[in-house]
Amino acid sequence: MTRLPFLFAGVGAAALAALLIGTHAPTQRARAQAAPAAPMCGAPAELARLDHRLPRVAERLAKRIPITIVAIGSSSTAGAGASSSATTYPARLEVLLRARTPGLGMVNVLNRGVGGEEIRDMLARFDRDVLAENADLVLWQLGTNSVLRDHEINGNGALLAGELAVLKGTGADVVLINPQYAPKVLAHPAVESMVELISATAKAANVGLFDRFAVMKHWRETRELPFETFLNPDLLHMNDWGYDCLAQLLATAVTEAALRTPVTARR
Repeated sequence: MTRLPFLFAGVGAAALAALLIGTHAPTQRARAQAAPAAPMCGAPAELARLDHRLPRVAERLAKRIPITIVAIGSSSTAGAGASSSATTYPARLEVLLRARTPGLGMVNVLNRGVGGEEIRDMLARFDRDVLAENADLVLWQLGTNSVLRDHEINGNGALLAGELAVLKGTGADVVLINPQYAPKVLAHPAVESMVELISATAKAANVGLFDRFAVMKHWRETRELPFETFLNPDLLHMNDWGYDCLAQLLATAVTEAALRTPVTARR
């Protein structure tokens, strides 16, 4: 199967807004027409694709059984910077996945993000917020707060590996999401080490990794989008465009990984 070089989703609605403005409001119409259209959401396929198939999600889809996804993490999962709870990435992901799987069972995405938490804090509530939900897929966003606080990160690898083993023991699929590429994060040199630690741990545990850091770096350095396009004025948390684009790319990645043909051993 030929892989598309880029995964693109919808564009902004500036043109539609201009049409909806009546002829008796020339000032509003001119302002809407002058507003720049939102950039397309996209990233190279090799950055936004999951390396591992999602067998639990695939099985649920095949049997038309409802799917429970738990999104656990800190403030960028909770939705700090979003204009409403409906524009957080978990909320947008639920809408997108339901639209992509009509008639194949309901997809429910539970937002279990708590602002300010580090890996240890999340582990303390895993039984209640993740395991008790019998998740079919766990999206675990982590790493940012330890970097921001300049905390020692080496010990996080063992903690992460231990909980991944527990999650896999439940039969759930797991995808890790690494820190955001944002000025306040980049100001701390440990971010590269954290990105590498999460990547290495995911690889060793044979779980998926959604490389948010690389995707956002592509937006800024390759596409040359201003940080303000996808971040809030605090230059840390994502804005509505950033959360929506993250959700679109994740929806594509999850769907592709679930529908991917299993690799069988050759005779």
